[in-house]
Amino acid sequence: MTSIASVREFGPRIALSRPVTPELATILSGPALEFVADLVRAFRPRIEDLLERRRERQARYDAGELPDFLPETRRIREAEWACAPPPADLLDRRVEITGPPDRKMVINALNSGASVYMADFEDACSPTWTNLIEGQLAVRDAVAGTISYDDPATGRRYRLEGKPAVLMARPRGLHLRERHLEVDGRPVPASLFDAGLFLFHNARALVAKGSGPYVYLPKLESHLEARLWREVFLHAEGRLGLPAGTVRATVLIETLPAAFEMDEILFELRPHVAGLNCGRWDYIFSFIKTLRSRPEAVLPDRSQLGMDRPSLRAYTQLLVRTCHRRGVHAMGGMAAQIPIRNDPEANRAAIEKVRADKLREVGDGHDGTWVAHPGLVRVAREVFDAGMVGANQLGRRRDDVQVGAADLLRVVEGGCTEAGLRLNVRVGLLYLEAWLRGSGCVPIRNLMEDTATAEICRAQVWQWVRHGARLDGGRRASRRLVEAVVAEELEGIRTDVGPQRWASGRFEDARSLFERVALEEPFEEFLTLPAYQMLEAE
Repeated sequence: MTSIASVREFGPRIALSRPVTPELATILSGPALEFVADLVRAFRPRIEDLLERRRERQARYDAGELPDFLPETRRIREAEWACAPPPADLLDRRVEITGPPDRKMVINALNSGASVYMADFEDACSPTWTNLIEGQLAVRDAVAGTISYDDPATGRRYRLEGKPAVLMARPRGLHLRERHLEVDGRPVPASLFDAGLFLFHNARALVAKGSGPYVYLPKLESHLEARLWREVFLHAEGRLGLPAGTVRATVLIETLPAAFEMDEILFELRPHVAGLNCGRWDYIFSFIKTLRSRPEAVLPDRSQLGMDRPSLRAYTQLLVRTCHRRGVHAMGGMAAQIPIRNDPEANRAAIEKVRADKLREVGDGHDGTWVAHPGLVRVAREVFDAGMVGANQLGRRRDDVQVGAADLLRVVEGGCTEAGLRLNVRVGLLYLEAWLRGSGCVPIRNLMEDTATAEICRAQVWQWVRHGARLDGGRRASRRLVEAVVAEELEGIRTDVGPQRWASGRFEDARSLFERVALEEPFEEFLTLPAYQMLEAE
């Protein structure tokens, strides 16, 4: 590691391994890194303990135990209590748009007409050093109202217009590290790096504007992890001189274990929580990952995993009931479709899929929903404007919803097909190749793919091979079959992209990575763990 003198002045044993330009030094200042280091020293041991708890719990699942509601927290689920009421600028969240913290994307998202924009440092962001630090800079400039972007290709100048969306940020998950910053000789937890820089640079400025530091928390698996975040927020608020409860978090319920602890997660975060969100693509991935040892839990083609299926409907409706009982927002899931400009009929069909999805959500009682593209804000808003009287639906308690463990664990019925296998392989290869080049949000076949959907692709392949799923043509999924399909699909991609794009890409790296996370034992918990080691290898 090479230390930077200006950083060492603010505290010993804080080292960066990358040079810092004068512009980026305003983000990576000594005080900012000292703030991050303070969080790391206070909470890194807890994070490591919680990750070990995850491994121990998964070992029990692999040995035959099933997820269930916790008997020791039954009193929390049955008692009447409420979370802190929402801040004024989060009362109406009917349409939220998400995307990477790319400067142009930040401006377009804030100008999109959405209620909220979530700057995503996690699933939609390939965590190159440039992406992360320039993303923090873009967010800081957006909070200051000074953000602009001059497109070198078109000459167009982008800047904020009218009333921008409310800003939120999503740090990376607890399982990831930021290798470019070391505190006390070890890489720091990426979640504390991302959240720490966001809070240090923006919390007080947001409060001064009448808003607040709002975050999304990804991939939590238990209420103990929520408790950690509550203590992180309290610690950060104290260091920044802010009242307790200033930071507000929306928790993505995107793991199967977390679906059994929604009440407990809200209880732990009740001064700081703003709601729960149906992170449905990661939830499907987590279903596969959690139940990976069980042959009866094999899921059908990804295209058959609609949110109208019984177990997925149970998950979303339980989330609405839980949130409204506790007085916080229940946010719907992502519409991954993107406008199809050169095919009006295909575009109409895509928009109708979005409309139907949002009609289901508003009818179930959700207070808002997610879209991935500015072109979908209007249709989502139309649906929620027509179906939701007032700023939200917190008054709909949904006491009619009764969901048990068996409902959440019910396996979606359907078939496994060779076409589904090929789609998983092709999307996985294309996404990983783009991710390794620094792009974490990738349009593929008229859908916006991110890390969560890539996780489904590779986890399904792993699950089908592990349990010898029979495909529609009669063949069983096997390593040999997948390797043949990978070779064939990669050759098709080579033809599609042409020799110049192929030569400048990282397709062979993507192949190596995909085969590792889709075929090797033991199951890799997150594809981003080995992918991060390859990210800046060239």
